Order: sequence, then structure tokens, then C-alpha cells
Amino acid sequence: MLSNSIEYLKGVGPQKALTLQSEAGIFVYNDLLNYFPFRYVDRSKFFKINEIDSDAAYVQAKGVIGKVEIINMTRGQRMVVEFFDDTGSIELVWFKGIQFLRTQIVTGKAFIAFGKPNFFKGKKSIPHPELTDPLDPKYQIDNSLQPIYPSTEKLTKKGLHTKGFENLVRVLLPLLTGKIKECFPQKIISQYGLLNREEAFFNIHLPQTQELLQKALFRLKFEELFFIQMQLLRIKAGRENTIKGNVFKTVGSVFNEFYSNYLPFPLTNAQKRVLKEIRKDVGSGKQMNRLLQGDVGSGKTIVGLLSILIGIDNGYQAAFMAPTEILAQQHFQGISEYLENTQINVALLTGSTKVAARREIHQQLENGELHILIGTHALIEDKVKFKNLGMVIIDEQHRFGVAQRAKLWKKNAIPPHVLVMTATPIPRTLAMTLYGDLDVSIIDELPPGRKSIKTIHKFDANRLRVNGFIKEEIEKGRQVYIVYPLIEESEKLDYKDLMDGYESICRAFPMPTYNVSIVHGRMKPKDKEFEMNRFVKGETQIMVATTVIEVGVNVPNASIMIIESAERFGLSQLHQLRGRVGRGAEQSYCVLITSFKLSKEAKLRMETMVRTNNGFEIADVDLKLRGPGDIMGTRQSGILDLKIADLGKDGRILQLARQVAFEVLNEDYNLQKPENLLLREHFKSFIKGRPNWSKIS
Repeated sequence: MLSNSIEYLKGVGPQKALTLQSEAGIFVYNDLLNYFPFRYVDRSKFFKINEIDSDAAYVQAKGVIGKVEIINMTRGQRMVVEFFDDTGSIELVWFKGIQFLRTQIVTGKAFIAFGKPNFFKGKKSIPHPELTDPLDPKYQIDNSLQPIYPSTEKLTKKGLHTKGFENLVRVLLPLLTGKIKECFPQKIISQYGLLNREEAFFNIHLPQTQELLQKALFRLKFEELFFIQMQLLRIKAGRENTIKGNVFKTVGSVFNEFYSNYLPFPLTNAQKRVLKEIRKDVGSGKQMNRLLQGDVGSGKTIVGLLSILIGIDNGYQAAFMAPTEILAQQHFQGISEYLENTQINVALLTGSTKVAARREIHQQLENGELHILIGTHALIEDKVKFKNLGMVIIDEQHRFGVAQRAKLWKKNAIPPHVLVMTATPIPRTLAMTLYGDLDVSIIDELPPGRKSIKTIHKFDANRLRVNGFIKEEIEKGRQVYIVYPLIEESEKLDYKDLMDGYESICRAFPMPTYNVSIVHGRMKPKDKEFEMNRFVKGETQIMVATTVIEVGVNVPNASIMIIESAERFGLSQLHQLRGRVGRGAEQSYCVLITSFKLSKEAKLRMETMVRTNNGFEIADVDLKLRGPGDIMGTRQSGILDLKIADLGKDGRILQLARQVAFEVLNEDYNLQKPENLLLREHFKSFIKGRPNWSKIS
């Protein structure tokens, strides 16, 4: 029954079926069953007309029909109906179905109007409301919570608006009575007070009470997250049991000499904790697969270097891969400085490396003279062969594809240990889903003595004062970043563009007193590098740029980050840009410049940035605002295709689901026990055709 074609459901037919398939992915009855409402409207509540707010999602009011007017337009007609109660009046407007409605709507007759309010040319209205005669014997509020289904323009044209979906569901559910199989053992249902599966589906679509709706939501969210976590935990356990890793038996002279004599600063407690976790992994005989996340400036690189040194002590080489040439060069310079008084050999390999230098690197890698190779995608070329690769560090890992990383792992007979690092703090709930097959380490404190960056929000009208502040800081010997969201003016978006901004800055900060660099994504790599280097050397005081500087520029003397049209940026990007300053001993500032007119979300983003420097707190707000797919750029690939759970809101359910999945697998890994047969059957069908969640990490 669940696999029946949607075409054969009463009220669908061939034409509607095609639209349901292309627009909503609904091919069979089971697809419609899993097409959930995204909101519910309490139909037991009535608004007075003077209480109706145009920002409200849906409203319901009792009133009387007044004047009825049919207005001819260039294309077709519209019907405008006055609808009033004892507090005022509102317009009801229709553009379709007017001939039929004209026979039903009678001046002086009472109706209940339900719909989404609108505000147009100073008047409140409800376009295409649902009208109900309160005296109609069919009308009764037995289902006061009305489901609201997602729809599209094409679906609506076929009558598949929210009411159309509700009508189809009302036809479908009676057909499925007794046909929806349970998938959890009775023990789990009883222990966690879950609704049975059929009852949950019935109440998610047509909730009998608010309490049953909440129970249905909990049950179906728990189920979805449980099977995702079970898939991840099985992958993780399978990898740990089958993929052997090189054993780093000792922490020897290389590590100890560096730690005692050359470590430039004492490690924070968080860095020490993470290092212990890594040492335990690399000594276990299993391949380490660990995600290291920490805020900008928290000291991830030094932890990565110390991990590499443990490998060198045990006779292994290391690869350190970064997504851009600038970032790879920065890591090379930093690590070379740390190791300049040691016997450890470090080399840099990027697309710009000359042929002769490449040959030398290849030779030294193969004979074992080279201990650490830092680079970009050039590291994964087939010509690059290691004598004994034992450790791979990948920075800003979300910028690399799975296949690219896998090529590095295949460069040794026994797969090397892998440490992937990110400066984009990931909320715990998202990390448990995106990286549920990895072990996660977090550096959650900044090095001592680092001053917190002061963040200020200013409107366009304050630009002269901001320029005055920039001049004061430059006089103190500091440098400034000014970041724009666009390269060229856009007709559609009213935002300052880079080139216009660059000219304005040059006028406000004229030569020879001031020197200005410009960097953007359309420049040739050589030109970009030339301008970057001028700024790094202090030859220019101001760097005007697009977000190409989001990752990979480290200038301790830069103390101000100005972000133009800051409302155009997401929270994580604003936080990344802010992290470009605050790297020296001086007080640093981030100034967010916006237009005066801001959306609610943009205001919340600005307030969050001003309030806190904590990347994990910012990531949590970002998750709630944008959803998980946008944060890590996975929405395009449909990875986070959750049907009902919401990682921004359902963290507790996720943690419980992971715990229960772990307990089940711990007792019965292959789900062979009789009480787990339903679970096993459902798990098989669940993973068929779904993304392999481990591939994301």
C-alpha cells in the first residue's frame, strides 16, 4: 500500500501526479506520508479585525460581508470584499475563481475568514482567504490545529496549496490504518514513552490535541536522528575495527627538545587536553581520524605541529595541506620559524613551485630526508611519493573534496593518521551529525594575554567619524582592512562595491601620506600576491579587499577590520573576517557598517557580533538563523536532507538518539537479536539511497 503510485490516490490523477513528482518529490503514498507540515495554526483562536497584524503568519476572524466590488484589470479581474466586525474592517481579495465566489458571497452574511494577512498601499487585506459559513452543519472545529504544508507556485496552480495537501492527506490516512509498521523494539518505546509509529504519523498530519502533536513530533524526530546516528556509529566502529594505524610508540627527543627549548609560548589547558587525546589515538594501533575545531587564534597549528613531531620521533613523515597558496605559504613560514634551530627539514609545494625545486622535493620525500611537506592540492599529485607517510594534517578541511583527501591517505601502505582542522566553530549538534564518524576535539580557550577584539556597529551616516578613527590608528603605526561584499556594482543590490569603495578610500586617504592596497578574486595570482606582500611588509597602511582575505592573512600589526555592507555577510563569515585582526599585542577593533534599514535577522547578526567574540556562541545563533546546510555549504549537495528534525532546535533529541543508538549497537552490533529484527529491516531501507554521512567529513 505504501508503495502505491500517488497517481492512484483519489483526487490526484496523472497531471497532478507529475507536478507532485517534479515539485515535491512525491511518487508513492509513503512520500506523501513523509511530506510533513512545517507549521500548525490554532483554528480555535479568533482575531478581532483591529488586532490583525500584517506580520502574522495566518489569522482567523469572524465577520460580516459588506461592499463587494469587481475591478477590471489589464489581465483579468479582481474581487475586493469589505469584511467587518465591531472593531473595524479589512479587505478580502481574490484574483481567481471570481464567478463561483460571486454566487456564494452575499452582502450582510456572516462568515469565518482564514488566511495570511497582507499590507498594500496603506491597507490591510487577506488575499484568497478560506471562507467558512459558521452555520454550515459540516463546519466544526474538531481539528483545531490546522496543518500548513509547504507548496510552490506550480503546485498551487494545480490546487495543491496547503488546503489541497490537507485534503489529500485526509484521503490517504484512512487507507493506511494498520499498514504503518513499527520499527523500534517495545523496550525503546516503553523506556522513552514514544508514540507508536502509526499514531505518530496520523498526529503529525492531523493532530487531535496539542499534546499528541508534541509527542508525534518527538517520536518522528527521534526516529530520523536515531537512524542517522546508527549509520554513523556503525561506520566509525567498522573503521576502528578494520583500519589499522601506524603505532607511534614513543614521545622522543624531537618532541621533547622542541617542547622544552623552542615552544614559543606555554600551551593552554585546552591545547594540552587535545594533545593528550591525539597521543592516545596515535598510540592505539588504530588509524586516528580526528576533527580539531577551535576559534580563530586558539592555537590549532601548534597542536598540529606537536602531533607531527611525535610522528617524526617514530620515523614517519607528515603532510600538511591547506586550501590556498597564501595559507600554505603562511603555514610554511610559521612552521619553518618554529623549527629553524632544529634538524627537521620542511618544504613547501604549491602550483607555483618551480620544476627544479619540485624534483628536489620529490627526491627528498622518497629517500626520507624531508620530514614535513606543506602545500596545496599539489600534495595529492601522483608524482608526490613519501617514503613513510604517518601523519596528515588538513587545514580548513571543508574546502577539500572527499576524493582529494582520500588520495593523500593512499600514499602509504598503512593509512596515515588524519587530523582535520577548522576555524569555523561548529555547534555540538551539527558536529555530531556532520562529523559523527570522527572523534571531535575542541580548543575552547584563547592564549593568555590576547586582548578581546572590540566590535562596533555603525550606520553609513557615521562614515566620516569612522575615517577619523582610522587616521588615528594609522598615526599610531597600525594597519587597516576594509572589506566589501561585491567586486562590481550590481543593479539588483544596493550595496557599495569594491571599486567605488577603493576610489573613495583613496580620496579620503591620499598619497603620499597614505598608501592603499587592493585585493580581489578576479586579480591574477601574481598581482594578488604582490599587493598582499606590500601590506604584510607594512608598505601600505590600508588593504581594501573582498572576502579573499577571510582565510590566510596574518598581519599582527593590523588592528582595525572595517566591514562595509555588513548586513550582506553571514555570521560565520563576519566572525572569520574579524579574526584577521587581534593577532598582535595592541587593542584591535572590528567596525560593522550597514545601511539604516535592516531586516530582523540582520539586526540580530549585528547585535550578536557586538555582544560576543565566542565563536561557538556565534555558530549556535548562525545555526538557528540559517539552518545547518548553509553553515557548512552543504545545502547545495542535499546532504542535510532532514525531513522533520531541526539541528538548530533539536540538540537534546539528537544527543538522546545517539546515546540510544550506541547502546543498541553495543549490545547487538549486527542487529541479530529477535527484538531488533524490525530495527534491522528499517535500517536497511533507511540507508538505501541516502547519502553516506561519513563522506561529508
